[in-house]
Amino acid sequence: MKKSPQHLFPVWRGSGGGPGWGWPRYIGWEAGEGEAEPWGFDCPVWCVLCSGGRERLKQACQRGRGALRLPANMLRIKLPRLFDNHQVPKVFREDSIISGYRHPQSSALDCILSSFQMTNETVNIWTHFLPTWYFLWCFCVLCSTENFLTESYTWPLLVYMLLICLYPFTSSCAHTFSTMSSEARHICYFFDYGALSLYSLGCAITYGSYVMPECWVNSWLHQHFVPIAIANTIFCTSMSCYSRFLELQFPHRSKIVRTSAFVVPFIFDNIPLFYRLLLCFSGSCNHTEAVSSHCYHLLFAFLTGFLFASHLPERLAPGRFDYIGHSHQLFHICAVVGTHFQMEAVLADMSSRRSWLMAHSAGPSFLGTLGALALAFLLNLGVIGLFSACLLRTPNLSTSGFTSTPTLQAPATAKDE
Repeated sequence: MKKSPQHLFPVWRGSGGGPGWGWPRYIGWEAGEGEAEPWGFDCPVWCVLCSGGRERLKQACQRGRGALRLPANMLRIKLPRLFDNHQVPKVFREDSIISGYRHPQSSALDCILSSFQMTNETVNIWTHFLPTWYFLWCFCVLCSTENFLTESYTWPLLVYMLLICLYPFTSSCAHTFSTMSSEARHICYFFDYGALSLYSLGCAITYGSYVMPECWVNSWLHQHFVPIAIANTIFCTSMSCYSRFLELQFPHRSKIVRTSAFVVPFIFDNIPLFYRLLLCFSGSCNHTEAVSSHCYHLLFAFLTGFLFASHLPERLAPGRFDYIGHSHQLFHICAVVGTHFQMEAVLADMSSRRSWLMAHSAGPSFLGTLGALALAFLLNLGVIGLFSACLLRTPNLSTSGFTSTPTLQAPATAKDE
């Protein structure tokens, strides 16, 4: 008695068999003359290892694809092509980075796909995108332990947590979509600078509420600390955006202006902390629980600024650190680690100094926390909108060095794809 062929698995019935999964059609092996009955999937190891098993498995896959009518290139994703620095316009080049550049007129989809491709921006994208989720998780944990809605003492912390989630996410988006065009590149970084300047405001609000030295509480500086910080954010965003207009013609001047734009609010925000640490080193310090975290934060803040300004190590070996290890990646990592220690220090000061601060100061107000954030947010949007409009209206300004339509400068041997 001859056995029927071994059926492997059911497939889609097809247009003529009605809806749903149908069992009448199967994919099976057809035994040839003098050939033993084939094995089914009841013995998959033998099916693969036996003589001709791989060929039969390939036939099964082809039959299944034909039955399901799947196109051959359905799952084929073509990653964007990468270029060297001499193949892209000057505005897209980074100091001492030779290779790994994306197309200067990439589509939004190409930009997103490039985040899963090793380019000179990939690590920049992920070193701020992943920390965004870490800070969001910390924020969610705090939401379960603190009453942000009704307890005004927690409002400075609320502002701070919102902004340490915002600035790495904005930076990640800026690095992702900065190669859509030359104008898009500058506008992306306008928003990146705005988010960083708002983060400096969040630091000022928390430091003014939780870190201020006891002898400075209720002083003139304490009362005007947040308004001055709002002015600093406008200064920071304006000067950093303006520095991009100098970038091509005066690169060193642009770097000085941009670095100064962020150093000024950093120094101002940390004036209370510097004085507290000075008191601690002299032996007259109270509430020392947060001192070590504050010191770690300042250490990583110094490393962040040093890496941003020095372009080390890629300046020592151009081309060796194009994909992994260049200064901007290290700058991102140091910034995130420093923010982590700053968050730990703020939480420690908030907890340990709570009773003293609530007894000796008026406490945070809505206008001084959430109101200040809303005002600074609108003002920064206005600054970014002003510089963006100036860029889009006069893209060929000789003083800016912008190129309105960047053209890909491929070598003669390069082939179009």
